[in-house]
Amino acid sequence: MYNCLIVDDEPVAREIIENYCNHLPLLKVIKSCDNALDAKAELQKQEIDIIFLDINMPVLNGIAFLKTLTKPPLIIFTTAYKEYALNAFDLAACDYLLKPFSLERFIIAVDKAIERISKKQPDPENPSDKVEDFFFIKTNGKIIRIKHDEFLFAEAQGNYVKIVSSNSTTIANMTFAGFEELLPANTFTRVHRSFIINKSKISYIEGNTVFIEKTEIPIGSNYKNSLLKDLRL
Repeated sequence: MYNCLIVDDEPVAREIIENYCNHLPLLKVIKSCDNALDAKAELQKQEIDIIFLDINMPVLNGIAFLKTLTKPPLIIFTTAYKEYALNAFDLAACDYLLKPFSLERFIIAVDKAIERISKKQPDPENPSDKVEDFFFIKTNGKIIRIKHDEFLFAEAQGNYVKIVSSNSTTIANMTFAGFEELLPANTFTRVHRSFIINKSKISYIEGNTVFIEKTEIPIGSNYKNSLLKDLRL
């Protein structure tokens, strides 16, 4: 079972999403919230796997709410506003559903979220199923292995990702959100909409800049609080 939250200020929208969830035996709706603050309180009570999140809500909109979460569950945005899609995927949203959406489209989004969750969770009954300490990148017709402890930082460059490690620099043709999925959140963190760093490689932080060895990397205003929380500061 996957625990779910529905966060939407429209009663009819919440009812439709809950009805869709009832068609899928693997989903358990823990609560249906009409605002983001209630959802945030619920996240402090128990583990949530998937949030179905509206954007245009009073007090705290969906995008702002997501930015307040240090380690958010899988997010599926459910909104009538297509113009926020880029921001949503910059924040590593799992999917973006435009209202009104069909049950078929809803199921596709849920399957995508479950697949992501399954990749992050090793099988406790299989000792050999452990978290790997490396990832693979395809570039220039080659598949390159990069070890976690050699990775320094990555930078989004349009449709490409620049990956800097201690002994090489690699350019990969992929989305930044797709690259972020390859990395375990306990070691790597996003500090800017265009930068992901290896926390173990931080030399020091000064103002709104983090230093990775001799490289200066900006800390985005929307990411600084979550970075400090992540570092337990």
